[in-house]
Amino acid sequence: MVLLIHHPVSAASRKIRLLMSEKKMLFILKEEEPWKLSEDVFKLNPAGELPIFLNDGNVIVGDYPIAEYLEETVTDIQLIFGDAKQKAEIRRLTDWFDKKFQREVYRNIVQEKVHKRFASGKAPDSQILKIGLNNLVFHLEYMEWLLERRQYLATDTISLADLSAAAQLSVVDYLGGVPWEDFKNAKLWYSKIKSRPSFKDILKDNIRGILPAKHYANLDF
Repeated sequence: MVLLIHHPVSAASRKIRLLMSEKKMLFILKEEEPWKLSEDVFKLNPAGELPIFLNDGNVIVGDYPIAEYLEETVTDIQLIFGDAKQKAEIRRLTDWFDKKFQREVYRNIVQEKVHKRFASGKAPDSQILKIGLNNLVFHLEYMEWLLERRQYLATDTISLADLSAAAQLSVVDYLGGVPWEDFKNAKLWYSKIKSRPSFKDILKDNIRGILPAKHYANLDF
């Protein structure tokens, strides 16, 4: 049985949960708080980062290595596919959301509203939140541009890039403030993604002490 050490607020963890669900894998979740990790986490991953994947004595850390491992070992359903050029585009956009979106949006919104609250009890900095929301608009504009040309972000079929984007956006959406009505293509895309069976458990996630936005689990917004 597969065990994934994760936290609901971790976009990287959500990405791997979505990937495993898309591949119809059975797995168990163990929750760790990113702002108060146990010694066991550091023993498994000295970097002190989630998620951590354990299976039959194998330990794989980091969402990139885990995703690549799953693509190579669970091959019935592939989320990185096509010719070399298409695979490169899927990886490019996966990297865009895992790194650029994480740095410019997630850190300025989720870490301010959630991590800071539980790590130090401090209120979020309104200026940092404003930067995050402004950056969010930029990313949604880019998604609109992509989705005018494709059914999904990287190709006309769902790929790992969509799971990465949805994992990041879903955490931000939980907290509210995503201007979906201004981005029709992105809204339709997200509605399709969160209607998939793999997203069912993501929509049940709860962050202790923080209620989700009213529309969060509504498949039709």
